[in-house]
Amino acid sequence: METKRDLRRLFPSVLDRAIKQSKKNYLVKDIMATPVATISPEATMEEAARTMGERRVGSLIVMKNEDPIGIVTERDLLSNVIAIGRKPEKVKVEAVMSSPLITIGPKATIKEAAQTMIRKKGRLAVFDEGELVGIITASDLIQSLPETDETVLKADQIATKRVITADERVTVDDIAKTMGRERIGSVVITSGGRPVGIFTERDLLTTFLAEERPLNAPVGAVASKPLQVVPAGLNVLETAFIMATNKIRRLPLVDENDELVGIVTARDLVEAYAK
Repeated sequence: METKRDLRRLFPSVLDRAIKQSKKNYLVKDIMATPVATISPEATMEEAARTMGERRVGSLIVMKNEDPIGIVTERDLLSNVIAIGRKPEKVKVEAVMSSPLITIGPKATIKEAAQTMIRKKGRLAVFDEGELVGIITASDLIQSLPETDETVLKADQIATKRVITADERVTVDDIAKTMGRERIGSVVITSGGRPVGIFTERDLLTTFLAEERPLNAPVGAVASKPLQVVPAGLNVLETAFIMATNKIRRLPLVDENDELVGIVTARDLVEAYAK
């Protein structure tokens, strides 16, 4: 397993610290994603999956008559379609979307955004004078976390201790159903009982659903390898920096013997900062 242990390389200068401190003043408008990817409520979940995969995003704002009426996510696809055996091409977006939208203004602070996201349990649609201008996800927030009392907590204090694993010979279809059933965004892939890679919601979208590939392939052939892990003793800010730098949303934690002891997600980091 590849372990990020050289923190001097990851945090090389006083300037980096100064930049992190300046993030305390960031507002929603500074970090929101724009333009917003959208879809019609009449579209199928197959079309939604293809659009998310092609745009490399985890959600789409649902628009009806130019009005934003809801949001559909990769988790909706997994839990409400694939995990229960429904065919994406037969399910309309409006049948599984979440509505109404969770909203926030562009001048709100990132702390307020984090607190709203955790309290209301969802991505945030940014509205300015009634107009949809952006979207905020957990991934957007972790790129902007400042150094605070909350972000110096140890990552293993907020991590999920139960790590779901699967053998590399298991099919992608079975992995997708496991993720949907367990309502998780990733599964650690093993070979001979040892962790070697990870398969995520985004992998399912971009590698399979967006390209309409069959899901009967062994997951070991398509999992992200090598498995990137970090020591359990890192703090929230350090973990967020590694995630943001490597453009990942989930990071397994290991002890001094390189044994898996948990997994931390972007949402876990946002929740820690929101307190």
